[in-house]
Amino acid sequence: MKNKVKIIIFVGLLLLAGLLTFAGLSKVKVDDFHKAAVIFVVDSSASNQAKLPEQTRTLKQLCSMLDPEDQIKILRVSEDSYIIYEGSPQSSSEIRKSMAAFTKFDAKEYGTAYGLSLTKSFKHAKNMQKEGYIPAVVVIGDLENEGAVEKQIDWDKLPEEVAQVKEETGNFSMMFLYASPDKLDKVKETLSPVLGEDKLIIGTETTANKALRKFLNAIGR
Repeated sequence: MKNKVKIIIFVGLLLLAGLLTFAGLSKVKVDDFHKAAVIFVVDSSASNQAKLPEQTRTLKQLCSMLDPEDQIKILRVSEDSYIIYEGSPQSSSEIRKSMAAFTKFDAKEYGTAYGLSLTKSFKHAKNMQKEGYIPAVVVIGDLENEGAVEKQIDWDKLPEEVAQVKEETGNFSMMFLYASPDKLDKVKETLSPVLGEDKLIIGTETTANKALRKFLNAIGR
């Protein structure tokens, strides 16, 4: 009889512990994972060629930190701008081959179509948001305005363009890497009122690695 009572008490305690554990776990907040779409704008113009190898390593480093469910697009920027890669950030071989093949110096090209590339990247960001991704744009290069004026950044119109992307996507981040401090300061003054400090990240060649962690936080990682 005593053994039966002990067994009943033991089972009861086990059930109570199970109920308490379940109740505790039910209160734990589980963070929802949101896949991201990162659109890279990479400067392959003559003025940026010397720094391009280091910048490419940073791009690949960031890709390795993204999730396999994320998507990236890489836009090459020189006299013109166009996509040289789109797909998984984990496809390191394809990314490496694309960067090697399509960012070489071309003596026939002159200028940096940053304005055109940003316009294209904003369109991609909107489209990827419609596909269920959190969009972000990463600009890697010196931000020098050269060549055709109509393809350069219009700093007066840029805040309005970014505000429109932010409004349509609801969650939008930007990061600018490897430009000179005076160029990055201009970016901050121009876009901080639109994006805020948490969604606008800048980094010089000496702080690029630190900026990557801030960027991951900006996209919810």
